Amino acid sequence: MKSQVDLGVPIPPHKALVTRVIKQVTKEQRERALQETEYNVFSFPSDLLFLDFLSDSGTTTMTDLQWSALFHGDESYGRNKGYYVLLDAIRDVFERGDSPKKSIELLLSGVDDVERLMNELYLVPYEEGFVNGGIHQLDRPNAFIVPQGRCAEFLLFSTISKILHKRDSNLEYYIPNNGHFDTTEANIVASGLHAVNLFDKNIILEEFPLESVEMSNPFKGNMDIRLLKEFIKEISLEQIPLIYLTITNNTAAGQPVSLKNIQTVSEISHENNIPLFFDACRFAENAYFIKLYESDYRSWSIKKIIQKMFSYADGFTISFKKDGLANMGGGLFFRDKGVFQTNFSENSDIGTQLKVTQILTFGNDSYGGLSGRDIMALAAGLYEGTKESYLANRLRQTRYFAKELAIREIPVILPPGGHAVYIDMNRFFEGIDMKIEDYGGLGFTIELIRHFGVRSCELGPFAFEWDQKTNEQREGILNVVRLALPRNAYETSHIDYAVAAIAELYKNREKIPKVEIARGRNLPLRHFQTGLKPK
Repeated sequence: MKSQVDLGVPIPPHKALVTRVIKQVTKEQRERALQETEYNVFSFPSDLLFLDFLSDSGTTTMTDLQWSALFHGDESYGRNKGYYVLLDAIRDVFERGDSPKKSIELLLSGVDDVERLMNELYLVPYEEGFVNGGIHQLDRPNAFIVPQGRCAEFLLFSTISKILHKRDSNLEYYIPNNGHFDTTEANIVASGLHAVNLFDKNIILEEFPLESVEMSNPFKGNMDIRLLKEFIKEISLEQIPLIYLTITNNTAAGQPVSLKNIQTVSEISHENNIPLFFDACRFAENAYFIKLYESDYRSWSIKKIIQKMFSYADGFTISFKKDGLANMGGGLFFRDKGVFQTNFSENSDIGTQLKVTQILTFGNDSYGGLSGRDIMALAAGLYEGTKESYLANRLRQTRYFAKELAIREIPVILPPGGHAVYIDMNRFFEGIDMKIEDYGGLGFTIELIRHFGVRSCELGPFAFEWDQKTNEQREGILNVVRLALPRNAYETSHIDYAVAAIAELYKNREKIPKVEIARGRNLPLRHFQTGLKPK
């Protein structure tokens, strides 16, 4: 008899405890809702959908351990107990590798030894990592909790912009990245800085053999090292306050970044005394790709790979709503006594300046706009979302989705990333009169809701404001629609329905309408609130 690993099918990773009934909404009802919400997919009521692939951000299904942690939430205004647990969970995940302390178990197991709690959790004076502790988090704060990733981006870029323009208001400042996502770019621009994308979209759109999807990965999300070196040579170093690396690269079709690329970018950064920051949006998925496809790390644990990845960074912003970690939360962290702290603490400590902004905008530092329940669920989620079994199932589901689309000759970008599948709209409409400015991706998203009750997201010329960019800036814009998979929310039958719906649209793609912007063309992050009109 075959063993469980020889059956040729994956071992089920979880089972459902609670279900949510999907309402049987008619096409006519969805048409009415589309009209009354100006055809903006972000404004369409989620309760009227069958499937929702708009985003995986905060849409995760929490595990039983996260739900149990939630009941331990402490809603105290100052220094709630979850604050200490969360900070130590961050040390565990990003710094300690295979030697985590798991201080969360002190609270979840009901330890009431006060001296032990004080000595092991509440008063421990950590320093020189991403998360200072005890007195060092007071005099040199370097860990900032906020509601979500874009809040961390605002906190970082608005603060350093003030410092930079005080130094020299006549200079232009640039943030190079392998692919700024929409909110990242918007926060950089709103702070008076310039966002620069350094990836080759031709590599991302290169055809990849379907039969090789599970065997190899070219790490299409990498920073283009040649372009980075050329960019650094073109302008003065004082005009580059940070180098930013997004892992995985959501703008570039959710593609992973290799550890070799991370190391090379870090070496270039530090040779030029420029801090390297991660947009760590899906760091755990990225670590799993490294384990699978970089031969030097196949025997490493996910924990050890994450530790290695972050050893190259001076700091990171993160949305904890990604990677299936939690429904709410974000953060900004930087290395104590590192390059970033040194470069930006000329008059007063940069951490203290960031803390002032945090308290003014999001709340006291130990809750940062989150409830105590959110904080405890997040602390538990950091361990849950970095388990190899969870990551394997997540990638398996994304692969299945992408392969089923590719089998039907729908031009999905291969290999798929970890959190979503991306459809290449240029190839989708090949042979049909659909120009970039006709926003065919928007027409696709509207028709997918209208006919089939499935929501997706255009992340191309509309979302990234192609009509307002220079020719050079347009080189960093893909013409794609993303279908992001919320963690553990959908089964194979859900994916099969979505595949059938997309295939039917593809057969009838000549009927998909062109779309014009009816209201709010020049709004920042316009895809969240602009009014649209199918032609």
